[in-house]
Amino acid sequence: MRTGWGSALLAAATFGLSGPLAKGLMDAGWSSAAAVAVRVLLAAVVLAPIAARQLRGRWTLLRRNASFITVYAMLAIAGCQLAYFNAVAHMEVGVALLIEFTAPIAVVGWLWLSKGQRPTRLTVLGAGLGVVGLLLVLEVTSGARVSLVGVLWALGAMVGAAAYFVLSAREDDALPGTVLAAGGLLIGGIALLLAGLAGIVPFTVSTAPVTFSGFTAPWWLPVLALGVVTAALAYVAGIAATRRLGSRLASFVALNEVLMALVFAWLLLGEVPRTSQLLGGALILAGVVAVRLGEPVVVVDEAQDAGVQLGRPLG
Repeated sequence: MRTGWGSALLAAATFGLSGPLAKGLMDAGWSSAAAVAVRVLLAAVVLAPIAARQLRGRWTLLRRNASFITVYAMLAIAGCQLAYFNAVAHMEVGVALLIEFTAPIAVVGWLWLSKGQRPTRLTVLGAGLGVVGLLLVLEVTSGARVSLVGVLWALGAMVGAAAYFVLSAREDDALPGTVLAAGGLLIGGIALLLAGLAGIVPFTVSTAPVTFSGFTAPWWLPVLALGVVTAALAYVAGIAATRRLGSRLASFVALNEVLMALVFAWLLLGEVPRTSQLLGGALILAGVVAVRLGEPVVVVDEAQDAGVQLGRPLG
C-alpha cells in the first residue's frame, strides 16, 4: 500500500508537469498534437529496452496481449488525448478538464455495474468533495462558455481517462507494467502522428527557444522532459499505482494531478494560484482520504498458507 501511494503521487506530479511544459512549447510554435505525439513516442523509445528485457524468454506474453495493448493505446492514450484536444478547440480549457476529471466517478460506476462493487457512503462523499474541489480549482463558475460539441469531445476524453485506470489495474497473464506502458505509448504515438499527418489535428513543430517564467530553454530540453519524465516515468508509475491501489482509489488519488499542475504552472509560467484554487486542492485531498477510508477491507483466509488466497470483503 505504501508503494502504491508513493507511485500514485509520483504519477500525479509527473503528469501534472506535462501541461506547463507543453504550454511553453505551444507558445513557441508547437501544436498540441505534435507536442503529445513527440512526448509519447520518445517515452516509448525510452521504455522499449526495459520492456524487451522483461519479456526475454516470455515473448508469447506480448503476442497473447497484443489486442489488449492496442485497446489500451487507442482508448487510454491516443483516444483520450485527441478527444481532449478537440474539446479544447470548442470550449474553455477549464470546463473540458473538469469533464475529463469526472473519470473517477465513471470508474466507481463501472465497478458497481460490472463487478458489483457497490460504493460505500464514504466513497460517495469523497466523489462529491473531489468534484467540488475541481470546480474551485478550475474556476469554472466564472461564466465559462459551453459548447455541445465540446462537451461530447470532453466526455470522450473522460471515457479514455476512465479506461486508463480500469485497464491499468488488469494483471491477467502477468503482463509487466513497463511492457504495457511501452506498447501503449508506441501504438498511441503512431496513431497521434497519423492523425496529425491526415489533418485531423494541426501538426506543427518549431526549433525556437522556449520561454518560461524567468528563464529561456532550448526547444529540446522541455521535449526531453516531456518524454522521459511526464510520459515514460509517469505512465510506469501510474500503472504500478493502479495495480497496487485498485482502479477506484488510484483514480481519486490522480485528482492531485490538477493541484500539481497548478504548482508547476506557478513555478514555470508565473500563474499564481488563487485562494479559491488552494481551497479546492484541500477539498480534493479530503475527497481522496474519504475514498481511502471507504475502501472495503479484505481479510486473507488461512488457506493462503496452502498457496490459495481467499479474499472476503468486510463492511
